[in-house]
Amino acid sequence: MTSPIDELGPVDYLVVEFPGSNFNGEILPELAALVDRGIVRVLDLVLIKKQEDGSFEGFEFDDIESGSLGGLRELERELADLLSEEDVVAVAEALDPGSTAALLVYENSWAAPFASAVRRSGGQLIANGRIPVQALIGALELEIEAEIEEVVEEEELASLDKEV
Repeated sequence: MTSPIDELGPVDYLVVEFPGSNFNGEILPELAALVDRGIVRVLDLVLIKKQEDGSFEGFEFDDIESGSLGGLRELERELADLLSEEDVVAVAEALDPGSTAALLVYENSWAAPFASAVRRSGGQLIANGRIPVQALIGALELEIEAEIEEVVEEEELASLDKEV
């Protein structure tokens, strides 16, 4: 018999900072769409607002009544309250004064069947990581530059061969 923990997918967290506490309303619908499609499951979500004087306040989403953030209450049934006060303090310390951050813990539901099969087969995760998009773009740019240099060199050699 399998327990719910046996069917759990990989769990990640992320922190998104909004300098100046400016939101444009695009994130909530995208997060809700990911949940609705079964790609992720929100396990915990906290909003942290850091004042200019360095003080901060953390909000669980059941504390938010209305406005653009009030829609996050729809995800409330998914929350598991995994984050501790220490987690919130650590994120708040990293924020710039006057900023707001969302601290999200989520299950990668799409990977749950694979993760479960790995566990049932006796496998265990020994490493994982993320490659930042900026790093990928930088690597691609370097590769393109190298290819361009190679083409230019080949063309120069070809023109020298024609002259000789």
